[in-house]
Order: sequence, then structure tokens, then C-alpha cells
Amino acid sequence: MIDKKKIVDLAKEGLESNMFLVEVNVSKSNAINVYIDSKEGVNIDQCIAISRKIESSLDRDTEDFELVVSSAGLGQPYKVIEQYYKNVGSEIEIITQDGVKTKGTLESVIENGVKLKSTKKVKVEGSKKKKLVEEEIQLDFKNIKSAKTIISF
Repeated sequence: MIDKKKIVDLAKEGLESNMFLVEVNVSKSNAINVYIDSKEGVNIDQCIAISRKIESSLDRDTEDFELVVSSAGLGQPYKVIEQYYKNVGSEIEIITQDGVKTKGTLESVIENGVKLKSTKKVKVEGSKKKKLVEEEIQLDFKNIKSAKTIISF
């Protein structure tokens, strides 16, 4: 089986300065999936360059493998802190460790977590209508089970 650490090191060597490694998966059958990203997004040429860097350092005669290099999926959960920085200003959905789902605009990334601006409807005394109230929520990374960008069309 191909060593995952070796693939991680090779992928990092091939990254441009503005890019970051999101995830590397190596299956028992040597199917290698490398996910990369950058603040500006990733194009096909960047994926090809990293794929060639990795492939040129592996020997197909020793171990056969399948290699896929792609950008991190838009609707996929965040895996690394750089993805939070990339998505400041975007609408995101966070699920906390205790299962609470929160949606809002990612305002900033702070030392141990994130700040979200969220709106919710609150019943006001003496009124039949609920009023939209904006609140700022601060969540620690340790309390976040998953976070992903909300895709709207």
C-alpha cells in the first residue's frame, strides 16, 4: 500500500504559494484522492501540475495506483482552517458537536473559532408578528462538528 505521508509531502511540494492541501485519501487498493484549494479557487492546470508531480515520484512497476487530484468540493464540509478564511463573508452552515444547526454569514476567523452573523425570527411581546433579529454567534472549533458553504442560486 502506498504511504499516505509520502503523498501528502509530494502534494505540498507541488502546491503554489497561494494554495493549500485540504485532504489526502489512500485506499487499500491504492486509489489516491488529493483535494486542494486556494482563496482564488483551483483550475484544471493546477490540478494537472500536482498530479504530474505526485505521479512522477511514484513507481507504477512497484505498486499500481489510481490518482485523482481535484479541488475541494463546494458543498463539502470544511476540513482545514484555511477553508474558513477563504469563505469569510459567505453564507455557511455549522453543525455543533451537540447537533445544533446554525446558518449565517461567516464574519471572521478568530484564534480558536469563528464569528457568525445570523438572523432569526423572534416573537415580540404585544405583537402577533415575529421580528427578524440579527445576532452575532461565536463558536470554538472544538465545538464544531461540521461546517460547509451554503450554495444559493
